[in-house]
Amino acid sequence: MRFLVMVMGGEDYEAGRMGTEEEFAAMTTFNEELVEAGVMLAGEGLHPTSKGVKVTFTGSEPIVTDGPFAEAKEFIAGYWVWKVDSLEDAVNWLKRAPFGPGANIQIRQIADPDDYGDELSPELRERERAVGEAAKKNVENA
Repeated sequence: MRFLVMVMGGEDYEAGRMGTEEEFAAMTTFNEELVEAGVMLAGEGLHPTSKGVKVTFTGSEPIVTDGPFAEAKEFIAGYWVWKVDSLEDAVNWLKRAPFGPGANIQIRQIADPDDYGDELSPELRERERAVGEAAKKNVENA
């Protein structure tokens, strides 16, 4: 099973606080443990919403809104993609993460093609598989 582990932003995140050397060292050690265990497939931090935009689709023309956004605590500051056997395993790994008080993390299972049922036809499943393979090549070339 694959899980998206989302680190939610807060006031420090939105203010652009990047962390101390000690905090980076602790997180790097944790990431090394995840990689060595075969758990971590990807993970990166994100810039604050002040450097981003929000695109809202309400009618014929999408609306683009420049950041920052009002509720910073609801936005993702960083993420991991983990491969573990269960949600319980993901929670147990996260409990070992070096976050301080106030950290807010969401863990969500990534859907597999079988989760979509018959609506995702064999032809569409093949197209989705091909897109995934092409995307992996893009990552390798980034």
